[in-house]
Amino acid sequence: MKKQAETLPIWDFRLVRELRKREKMSLEQLSERSGVSVSVISKLERNSGQAEMETLYRIARVFGLTLSDLIALAENRISQQVNEKSYRSGDFHFRRVTYSNLRCMHAEAKAGAKVSTPELHRDDYELCWVLRGKLKFTLPKETHILAAGMSIQFDALLHHTYEAIEDVEMILIHLRKGKRF
Repeated sequence: MKKQAETLPIWDFRLVRELRKREKMSLEQLSERSGVSVSVISKLERNSGQAEMETLYRIARVFGLTLSDLIALAENRISQQVNEKSYRSGDFHFRRVTYSNLRCMHAEAKAGAKVSTPELHRDDYELCWVLRGKLKFTLPKETHILAAGMSIQFDALLHHTYEAIEDVEMILIHLRKGKRF
């Protein structure tokens, strides 16, 4: 039976064991490299007790992470489910799912369809992947023709235009800058 979100711990540092095993490191080696005792690491890996920020910082550095990266990884991330929303922008039909760190859109349009500055963007990276057809993609100082199987990534804050040269089907992903999850 699944636990409800309210009863789960805020952080799950059992991931330290996963990180350590991935690096083929023993408890003793992690202790030596971090300066944190084996017993403290062992408790952390069993998610028993509380860890001090300094302890977490030292362990994070061994794995090439920042303290905030380690905490973000340890946050109890329960899977999220959302329903798609359909909408039109310009002559393009979109189906979209949205999460806090990304938006994924499936778009289709007939030849000649055009959309300029498709949506008000956050500070995102945008990826466009053409699945079918041909698309003219324009940024302020460059233009690209993308055919099926081609993709492009760019800073979504730049003014951009999509124009269907042929009937087109594509995937767009907006990934929030600086967010991991």
